[in-house]
Amino acid sequence: MITARTILPHNHTATDTITLDETGRHRRRVKMVSDNGIEFLLDLPEARLLRHGEGIELEDGRIIRVIAEPEPLYEVRAENPQHLVALSWQLGNRHLPTQIFADHLRIRQDRVIREMLLGLGASVTEILAPFDPESGAYSGGGHHHHHDHD
Repeated sequence: MITARTILPHNHTATDTITLDETGRHRRRVKMVSDNGIEFLLDLPEARLLRHGEGIELEDGRIIRVIAEPEPLYEVRAENPQHLVALSWQLGNRHLPTQIFADHLRIRQDRVIREMLLGLGASVTEILAPFDPESGAYSGGGHHHHHDHD
């Protein structure tokens, strides 16, 4: 089986694509099949999120472009930038994967979180879109802090 150990930045010419949701793109070592049937073993030194547009370089030189599959999300909008920061803090305090834009946020759909956000004055809209959340401060070496959550 062909092995892939290298992830390339966004500027590359691809032989094929692989379309995965955010969960399917968070990998270290796993057998994968491209959209057109190329089988390969992804074998990275550590788990990471494969970002939309990156390339997976196979040992034979072919490149498989990563495509973020649209998935059910919430688009969260705030009254102003300070409100957006406060909403971001609430989501981060709950360790929720969040994609941050200049004027809105994207999170996975969760009714309880939706109600919390609405209660905090956010506008929450159901969307179908690619999800590429922030990697977080602990993405390289695990999550090792200790505190209580209410």
